[in-house]
Amino acid sequence: MVKVTYVDSANVSRTIEVAPGVSVMAAARSNDIPEIESDCGGVCTCAACHVYVDPDWVDKTGTASKVENGLLSLQETRRPNSRLSCQITLSEALDGLVIHTLEPEE
Repeated sequence: MVKVTYVDSANVSRTIEVAPGVSVMAAARSNDIPEIESDCGGVCTCAACHVYVDPDWVDKTGTASKVENGLLSLQETRRPNSRLSCQITLSEALDGLVIHTLEPEE
């Protein structure tokens, strides 16, 4: 199992354990983690699952693809540690990962 901690926009932390091979977005949705939307169902077409990877984990989560970068470039809230949570697949190497969520835009 892989532990992931989600820190929401109010600084409330929630830690869950999930099986490897699941995306950060799917793990959040199946565990009722707030502030992660999945308008496209996790196929990297909407950017609704935009999150910030904790700085200590940026190098371990890999780099965004060209498509992901394109979607993130449209986000006013983009930061250097921005990722789409549907594009980060959990593995044993990411055990302890910390993700910061954003309050969904209206």
